Amino acid sequence: MTARGTADLRWTSRPAHAEAVVLVLHGGAETSDHEVRWRDLAVLRLLPFAQAAKRAGGSRLAVARLRFAVKGWNGTDARPLHDARWALQQVRAAYPGLPVGVVGHSMGGRVALQVAGDDDIRAVVALAPWVHQHDAPRGGPGTAVLVLHGADDRITSPRASEEFVQRLRAQGVDATFEEDPGEGHALIRHARAHHRRAATWLRDRLLPGPEPARTS
Repeated sequence: MTARGTADLRWTSRPAHAEAVVLVLHGGAETSDHEVRWRDLAVLRLLPFAQAAKRAGGSRLAVARLRFAVKGWNGTDARPLHDARWALQQVRAAYPGLPVGVVGHSMGGRVALQVAGDDDIRAVVALAPWVHQHDAPRGGPGTAVLVLHGADDRITSPRASEEFVQRLRAQGVDATFEEDPGEGHALIRHARAHHRRAATWLRDRLLPGPEPARTS
């Protein structure tokens, strides 16, 4: 049983001979000390992204989901960022030396963008990310970033995301911004399209060679 107030990691797919790993990060809040549970909506919302990555990568791609310890970023405490780096240590221990991709929504998107320059991180998908004005762009040549944002998002800013992508490009990151007209913060209007887009984009950047055969 996981102790109260600690992060937890669950594997959606853990093949013996994986060639890359994807870490999935859920959303949260700017300020909150509430404990996160696996059944929380923000956590469940990212489960289809993990499952889509599993389908896209087959036996070549391992996929793990992180449950943050608490819901909030909480200023300089930045607990979710520390939790993500703990999870990345677990991922590297399970699959040493493999390239890693990260996909995160909202606050999880902010975390994903902030670990983009860490060792072994090769690809990042940020879904409707919370981009703070003081966040520095991370990564450089060899790092690929895809930012997906709904044009009708009223929680986080599409314009802030677009500007952040420009800053990433300025330091050599292969960064792309895609905006979905009519889509909101939760990215549920065209959910299946977003699941497929994130999964295939990560697969294509993390796994060399042809698309694997589909598995049930």
